[in-house]
Amino acid sequence: MSRMQLALNVDDLEQAIEFYSKLFNVAPAKRKPGYANFAVVEPPLKLVLLENPGQGGTINHLGVEVESSEVVHSEIARLSAAGLFTEEEINATCCFATQDKVWVTGPAGEKWEVYTVLSDSDTFGTSPKLLTLDDAQPDGSAVCCGAAGTSACC
Repeated sequence: MSRMQLALNVDDLEQAIEFYSKLFNVAPAKRKPGYANFAVVEPPLKLVLLENPGQGGTINHLGVEVESSEVVHSEIARLSAAGLFTEEEINATCCFATQDKVWVTGPAGEKWEVYTVLSDSDTFGTSPKLLTLDDAQPDGSAVCCGAAGTSACC
């Protein structure tokens, strides 16, 4: 099963969790300091909340969660063949999970990931400090997994 992912920056994580729990009638699937995600069945949605005071109400990044690494690798091949620059992260730890993923950048600079979760992790990410979405690379490459509490994508 594939589902869309919407990662939002929020000013107050607890307030956002309360709102989205009521809106989608589901509790968070994962909660960590500065981070929560919801696995919404209907509509099929992975909602990620990233606490970034002063950035609330903005999109952090978008994505498609897929069922396997094989699908991620086929998307890498498909997107590359279509002429889209891809940034691959294989067996990377981001957002308290180990994932295989590929990133592409849309025409307005929006970041999209196609990913699968391999396992849970106790850490937000393995990179000590990477750039935020506002610091996108000139070549359009994606950046991922800044420290919790930043506006980095995951």
